[in-house]
Amino acid sequence: MGLWEKVQKELDRAGTVAKGALDEGKIRIELFRVRQNADKAAQALGYAVHRAKRDGRELEAEALERLHATLNEYDAEAKKLEQELAHALGKDEAAVKPSEADAAQDVHHEDPKGSGA
Repeated sequence: MGLWEKVQKELDRAGTVAKGALDEGKIRIELFRVRQNADKAAQALGYAVHRAKRDGRELEAEALERLHATLNEYDAEAKKLEQELAHALGKDEAAVKPSEADAAQDVHHEDPKGSGA
């Protein structure tokens, strides 16, 4: 094999590695976006339940079902992306899921009164 063929082979290999890294990055960005949307949906659900309880009423079944369905959609999409990422990395699903500490940070929201807790 000539020098040029070796260089071409290495360039092809480097290109494949770079494409894999870009694909992984795209999946990670999309997964982050979906997790943010799931967080917002969970927050909306929590606020709706809180407001209903505060006002001494039950949350309307239709609203509850709509909010719950939205959250379930984002959860399902996140699970699918986690599986894609695991496949792209050649690892099992558990290896790409956020740790409990990361999940706790993702769920943290400011107090509506602005106390930051």
